[in-house]
Amino acid sequence: MRGVRWRRAVSQAGRSLAVWAVSTLTMLVLAGILPDFRLQSADGDSATTIAVTAAVGAGVFGLLSALVWPLLVRLLLLVPALVLGLLVFFLNGSLLLIALRLTPSGQTEAAPETAVIVAAVMSAVASATGGALAVRDDDAYRRRLYRLADRRRRGGPPCAATPGTVFLQLDGVGHDVLSAAVDKGLMPTVAGWLGRTPADAAEARPDPASRPTGLPTHRLTPWHTDWSSQTGASQLGILHGSNHDVPAFRWYEKDSREVMVCNRPTSAAELQRRAVERTGDGGLLTLDGASRGNLFGGGADEQALVLSIATRRRGRETRSRAGYFAYFSDPANAVRTALSFVAEVVREIAQSTRARLRKERPRVSRGGLYPFVRAFATVVERDVVVAAVMGDLLAGRTAVYADLVAYDEVAHHSGPLGRDTDQVLGRLDRALALIEKAAEHAPRPYRIVVLSDHGQSPGETFRARYGLTLGDLVRAGSGLPVPRRAERTHSGAEARAAVRAALRRPVEESGERHRPAGRRSEPIVLASGNLGLISFPDVPHRMTKEEIDARHPALLSTLANHPGIGFLLVRSEEHGGVVLGAHGAQTPLDRLDDEPGPLAPFGPGAADAVRRTHSFPHTADIMVNSFHDPADGEVLAFEEQIGSHGGLGGAQSRPFLLSPLALSAPVDGGGTLTGAEHLHRVLRRWLRESDGPQIPLEQAPEERAA
Repeated sequence: MRGVRWRRAVSQAGRSLAVWAVSTLTMLVLAGILPDFRLQSADGDSATTIAVTAAVGAGVFGLLSALVWPLLVRLLLLVPALVLGLLVFFLNGSLLLIALRLTPSGQTEAAPETAVIVAAVMSAVASATGGALAVRDDDAYRRRLYRLADRRRRGGPPCAATPGTVFLQLDGVGHDVLSAAVDKGLMPTVAGWLGRTPADAAEARPDPASRPTGLPTHRLTPWHTDWSSQTGASQLGILHGSNHDVPAFRWYEKDSREVMVCNRPTSAAELQRRAVERTGDGGLLTLDGASRGNLFGGGADEQALVLSIATRRRGRETRSRAGYFAYFSDPANAVRTALSFVAEVVREIAQSTRARLRKERPRVSRGGLYPFVRAFATVVERDVVVAAVMGDLLAGRTAVYADLVAYDEVAHHSGPLGRDTDQVLGRLDRALALIEKAAEHAPRPYRIVVLSDHGQSPGETFRARYGLTLGDLVRAGSGLPVPRRAERTHSGAEARAAVRAALRRPVEESGERHRPAGRRSEPIVLASGNLGLISFPDVPHRMTKEEIDARHPALLSTLANHPGIGFLLVRSEEHGGVVLGAHGAQTPLDRLDDEPGPLAPFGPGAADAVRRTHSFPHTADIMVNSFHDPADGEVLAFEEQIGSHGGLGGAQSRPFLLSPLALSAPVDGGGTLTGAEHLHRVLRRWLRESDGPQIPLEQAPEERAA
């Protein structure tokens, strides 16, 4: 044992000396290139003196980075996370200036802006050198990953021998999109898990580092969302076992006179509270779990980048942004992520310019701050979440659930299929490979489950096709004046809320109001992808069809007969609830199975989804689902999105579940996995299997009943 410790110590010392030597050489090179950075006096020094000065400067800078930097990060916990990402460069440059002042010659000099550049380059080079040397040593590589995530468990119990489980959510990736990406060779890691050989991978994407195909280790299963096919409803059901009374991404509640928005921190906290109260259970992750990058906590002890706790400012609640601080505590991470961030902004500007020059259709505006929002989702959020998950694996946590929102954000503006999203899928696959590599060095075996919360359906926006918004159409049908200039709706993408939380500005976009403004007689019209909700705030109860007809005789017929509308759901005094369609179609909810009527294009399961939403206390007075073309899967989003989700129609309702074969089958035989609550029961069963005998277990009585 003593000999092993000595070998480890010698190996570590050798790596430290190598990093020091490379850092010294880097400082010498930069001093020769940059005019405002010198390591010698004005009169000149010998080569030996300059080399010693560089060695001392590099050594002192390395020590300050290792000892002082973590303390600086802890002192800056009150600074917004993204601001910290910028401060990294300036503070790192300050450490370099201090290191230069401590050199024996005292003749070193660097302009402040040059010091920032030198410090960034040296941090990146030192990180790359240390990582390259550590990869050859499993123990060193494991310690390297610990430092990367900075999530080492302190004082916790030893890890159990039973397997842990990590759930990775690829936000917005539909089942068909994933299958196509595997077939095209875009996702070799997933292809290896499925034991599939991509049809054209050898010709299209030769990659010597990709895994060889062989026997599958995972199975791919489609599942069906509820009517509200969006992250808020799906993730709440998956993590907490209940998404009851979540009719859409945003909706108006008459009793509180509040607009609930799933990506608003206050709304997310309230929805999580309601789910816990309804189920009587903390969530999927209550046993030694970690929640990373999600809207909800799932009952986890460790939460970082979780929106439902983003508004809390003190005490342990600072964990909502702790992942950013853990990641940026290594200056090299900030350098690497910042360079990737800039590259992604440039990539988005180039892609949007190409789409505009080619006059591609459909297309939405991608200017303003969107390139930076996209870069945050595809680079910053991804890097921080992946680092946190790797740390959780190496700490031996029992269950981890993490959300990667990159594809969802890009697909909203570029469309679900195409070159833009293909690139994102490839980078997500590399993130899966990195997590798989970290699991190999974890103190316990891990089962990696990959899933999505919904898919994305392509199509033009309602506004682009017809020149007016859903709100304009409602006002026209209600006999109210329609503004000449139609207002744009705001995207409901999760990445925007994550950016606001990171900036410590957890407020809504400028079109989302907590309370309705204007005359109380005017309807409130809200959009959730291709699902629209219309509420009359001055009526305390959910209005019936008869009441709406008496108040606005032309409204329901105007909506139902519009070519961009698929169907309406309203309450009825005679039938309880009815689905309305064009040409006077009216089908009671209890007859939909035999007479689908307007629901026929939306396929099997649509009737059950509509009936369930009808039972919610806060369902809107009028629920509007856009037109859907089964031939090409297109829908018409009521928001400014050409890849949308939130209602019924097309791929948005068909996400995927990729699970290890070591776990029991999600459903028996030809059964269908329907609804987020059903998926929650499946994931909970798998966690029980990991704690018990490693064979498929019989379903619990409550699961059989469900």
